[in-house]
Amino acid sequence: MEKAKPGWLSAGTGGAAAARNRNFVSESRSSSRGRSGGGGAKWAEYTALASVPLVMVLGNSMIVPILPDLERQLNITGIQSSLVITLFSLAAGLFIPIAGYLSDRFTRKAVILPSLAVFGAAGLIAGFAVIWKNYPLLIAARALQGIGAAGTAPIAMALIGDMYRDGAESEALGLVEASNGTGKVLSPILGALFALIAWQAPFFAFPAFCALSLAAMAFMIREPKSGNLPDLSVYIRHIKEVFRSKGRWLIPAFLAGSTGLFNLFGVLFFLSDALEKPPLAVTGVAKGGVLAIPLFGLVVTSYITGRTIKNNGRLMRALMNIGLALQAAAFAAAVWLNGSMPVLVALLTLSSVGTGLLLPCLNTIITGAVDRSHRGMITSLYSSLRFLGVAFGPPAFGWLAGISRGVLFGAVTGLAAAALALVFFLVKPPKRAGDAG
Repeated sequence: MEKAKPGWLSAGTGGAAAARNRNFVSESRSSSRGRSGGGGAKWAEYTALASVPLVMVLGNSMIVPILPDLERQLNITGIQSSLVITLFSLAAGLFIPIAGYLSDRFTRKAVILPSLAVFGAAGLIAGFAVIWKNYPLLIAARALQGIGAAGTAPIAMALIGDMYRDGAESEALGLVEASNGTGKVLSPILGALFALIAWQAPFFAFPAFCALSLAAMAFMIREPKSGNLPDLSVYIRHIKEVFRSKGRWLIPAFLAGSTGLFNLFGVLFFLSDALEKPPLAVTGVAKGGVLAIPLFGLVVTSYITGRTIKNNGRLMRALMNIGLALQAAAFAAAVWLNGSMPVLVALLTLSSVGTGLLLPCLNTIITGAVDRSHRGMITSLYSSLRFLGVAFGPPAFGWLAGISRGVLFGAVTGLAAAALALVFFLVKPPKRAGDAG
């Protein structure tokens, strides 16, 4: 089996480890291929896996609509309320690599299930903190939620790489990316609806979503057997060897994924701000509907891309380049646009479609590039960079827009073009991509 692998996918981690990995891959592939056919069982698994990134997005975005209420009720500043979001993302970004290592050391579900439990329990603590008007407790609870979030969506991505082959992997990853985008659409709406009951209600509604996802993962997902992981020092050496042998394309792939999320969240922030300014002054549900347009483009494109690419490396390469070219073209056209909001929304939706073409392909080649014993760490490092893109996109877009709209879209055109150059010249999957070595 080892000789049949393309060189681009070889693990590069030494003889003894390779022997253990061959035994694991042989077992896990035979079991995963048995599940990767059609039928209700497969879609039950897909639903359970897709619930994990959905919950992660809800945990952060569902409270955004109630931040003004939080400031008034707790008598805190805007900076203090923003920390409720920032500390969540910061804690998650710092702990994602640790969660990745633990999932490689033990099993994926051994990390995902406790993480969901911590995520939900910390949400309850945050809810009581706002009732008691205890800001320090709220901040601590949100940081704890971020730690819980670190072991959710990034590890689910690695688990999909363990479970599926022969095109089912890309289909599942596309669905997960679509679920992530759907969460971004639904979160503000759900937060606003729950706030109609009581402004603190979103904090208490979230643990229920965690409980549903935890139950689905516990009862619907049968994880393949894991191999024996070497000592930490050997494991770290193997990860270094992975980057030594694959870093030439792996790091550009990481950067391209981070750029895609940077542009997506920057676009949403810019559009949200532009809609509220005169003469438009679009707010509330109407604003949410407009913001949903580019997100809908992302969701639909991600799902279709995941179902289409299968193991076709040439198609993945083409779609990644087309996606980044669409981003660059949409942003370049926006440089010369003067005041037409419908056209601007159409261009930003086109950029989101480009992101929907890019991300499922990157997810598939990254999760399929290494064996099970290193996949958790590799996907976690990739997810950490995605988190950085999400975190820095809005402030960067806001700062550049403060200079001028032309400067903003000129800068992000250059960024998308740079990402396109990296992918075009360095990320070249083989004809059959996505099967782990």
